[in-house]
Amino acid sequence: MAGLVLAAGGGRRYGMPKALVEYEGSLLVERAVRTAAAVCDPVLVVLGAQAVDVWRTADLSGATVLVNTDWASGMASSLRTGLDGLRGWPGRVDAALVQLVDMPGMTPAALARMAGHAAPDALAVASYDGVRGHPVLLGREHWAGVAETATGDEGARRYLAARDVLEVDCTGLADPTDLDVPPLA
Repeated sequence: MAGLVLAAGGGRRYGMPKALVEYEGSLLVERAVRTAAAVCDPVLVVLGAQAVDVWRTADLSGATVLVNTDWASGMASSLRTGLDGLRGWPGRVDAALVQLVDMPGMTPAALARMAGHAAPDALAVASYDGVRGHPVLLGREHWAGVAETATGDEGARRYLAARDVLEVDCTGLADPTDLDVPPLA
């Protein structure tokens, strides 16, 4: 099962690309890649805003870097870039576990619980106290449909809303909070 880290955004509300945000001693993109690599193989990370700076600054060892040149159009283009990269991956990848760069509280335990449901027809979302969140598990059979319906900053939301999706309880395994704005000083 592949890990797909979406880290291309410009961080408009944050004031800088979140991939370059330092959090507890490492960059958010480094944390996300390490978390994914603990459970997934291969790991692909999609960069966009200031991609060269991220690539030069961050330790992304163990991950394959993809660049989304259309990153400013929203998360959907990054999701499509990542899924396209997996389609062309040498050897068959049956499922992708999609995680966002701005969730530093994500853990290998939450990813492992989701990975237990990996299959070509898998469609699952993590939930925390009954609220859907990330990561999202997309089986290979759904990649084309997700790519086709993903628009703007919605990613897979529209596709998931129209289907029967397994909710995997990850309450207590990870902190699902995303960093949309810098913490108050």
